[in-house]
Amino acid sequence: MSPAPTEPAAREPLCVVGIGADGWDGLPAVSRDALGAAEVLIGGGRQLALLPDECGGVRVPWPSPLRPAVPGLLDAYAGRRVCVLASGDPMFHGIGRTLTEVLAERAGRDGAGGPGPGLRILPHPSSVSHACARLGWPVEDTEVVTLVGRPAENLVRALYDGRRVLVLSAGADTPAEVAALLRGHGFGPTRMRVLEQLGGARERIAEGVAEGWDLPPGDALNVLALDCVRAPGTPHLSTVPGLPDDAYAHDGQLTKRHVRAATLAALAPAPGELLWDIGSGSGSIAVEWLRAHRSCRAVGVERDPVRAARIGRNAGALGVPGLRVVTGSAPEALAGLPVPDAVFIGGGLTAPGLLDACWAALPAGGRLVANTVTLESEALLAERYRRHGGELVRLAVSHAVPVGGFTGWRQAMPVTQWSVVKPAAAAPAPAPPPSSSSSPQENRQP
Repeated sequence: MSPAPTEPAAREPLCVVGIGADGWDGLPAVSRDALGAAEVLIGGGRQLALLPDECGGVRVPWPSPLRPAVPGLLDAYAGRRVCVLASGDPMFHGIGRTLTEVLAERAGRDGAGGPGPGLRILPHPSSVSHACARLGWPVEDTEVVTLVGRPAENLVRALYDGRRVLVLSAGADTPAEVAALLRGHGFGPTRMRVLEQLGGARERIAEGVAEGWDLPPGDALNVLALDCVRAPGTPHLSTVPGLPDDAYAHDGQLTKRHVRAATLAALAPAPGELLWDIGSGSGSIAVEWLRAHRSCRAVGVERDPVRAARIGRNAGALGVPGLRVVTGSAPEALAGLPVPDAVFIGGGLTAPGLLDACWAALPAGGRLVANTVTLESEALLAERYRRHGGELVRLAVSHAVPVGGFTGWRQAMPVTQWSVVKPAAAAPAPAPPPSSSSSPQENRQP
C-alpha cells in the first residue's frame, strides 16, 4: 500500500523589515518584535551585524547574484518564520520589490492568483527622506537616481541647471565617478555633498565642487546631493523630443531634428512601453523614446556593426544606457524580441517581409510609424495606407542659408510618414506586391 502523499509545509507570511544606520535602537517596537520572533533572518552582512544577540534566528547572508537565489531560499525555509532585512524603505529601490515580483511570478505559475505566502512590509525612513531632512529639500521636488547596480550614465538625463538631484551610491568610489561624469558633461561647477551613514552615530557630510573634486573615498554607505550648475557654453538638452542633431555622433544616417520630433509625437511613448527602432542608424529615435520616461524600453535593430556600436555610445552619452542594440538585418533580427508597443521603421522598408513581420508582431492598439524619402518606399506606404488606414503625411523642412549677400531657403528632402494604430480585430495582411531591392538605410534623411 502506497504511503499517503505528504502535505507541503505551510508557508508563514514573509516579513520584510527596514533598518537604518541607527540599527536596533532606531527600530519601532513592531519591527523589533518581528525580528525577535523570527526563526530565520536573511539580509546583507552589514544589516545582520546591526542585530543584537537577542535576535536568535538563524542568520543567512544574501548570496550573489541575489535575485536568482530568492526562490530557493523561500523554498528552503518554507513553514518557518522568516524576516528579511532591508536598508531603509524596502519598497524604495530595495529588496521589497524583488520579493514582491518573485512571489507574484510564483503565484501566477501556480494559478493562485495572488502573491502566494503573502508579504508583510515594515518600512524604515529611506536614505532619501533622511537626506532631504538634512538638506532642507522638499522630497517631492528632488530628483532621485540610483547607481546601485546601474551605470553612472543613468545620471546624465537628470542634469539640468538649477535642479537638485540625490544619487543613491553604489559604494565609496561613486562620488569620484559622479564628479568625473559631471565634468565630462559640462556640469563641473555643480556643488556635491556626500552624506554618509545617515541616521547613524557616524553620520558625516563632506562637500566640494565637481570640477575640483579631490576628496578621498569615504564610507561606502552614502548618498550624493547635487546642486546642478551648467558650465557656460554647455549645450542645453530639452526634456522633449527633437534634440539638436549635433547631440548625436553619426555618419549621416540620422533622422533629423524636426522630423524626429514629429516622429516621436506619432509614436506617442508612454511609461513602461517598448519600442522597436528598425534600421536604427544613429539610434536617435530609440534614445528620445527612452528619454520620455525612465520606465520606457527600446530595442534598436541595426545591420551595420559600426553603426550599432555608435548607437550604444549615443545612448550612454544621452543618459539612456539601457537601450538594447541588436546587430542584424530585419526581419530576421526581430525573431525572439519581446512584443513591442510601438514600431518605428526608419530604414529597409522594402526588405521582403519586413512590414508584414512588424504588423504581425504588434498587439491590438500598438502603433507603427514608418518614414521614407524614396519613391519606391513611398509607393509601398501608400499601398499600406489604403489597406490599413492611419495617417499619411509629407514633412518638408527648409532652413535659411546665405545666398550671396542675402538669405534664402534651402529645403531638405521631404519625408513621407505613415503612422497607424493596429485595430483590435486586424485581419492578416496579404503578401505585399513585389518591390525593388534597396539599402536598409534608404529612409533615413541624408
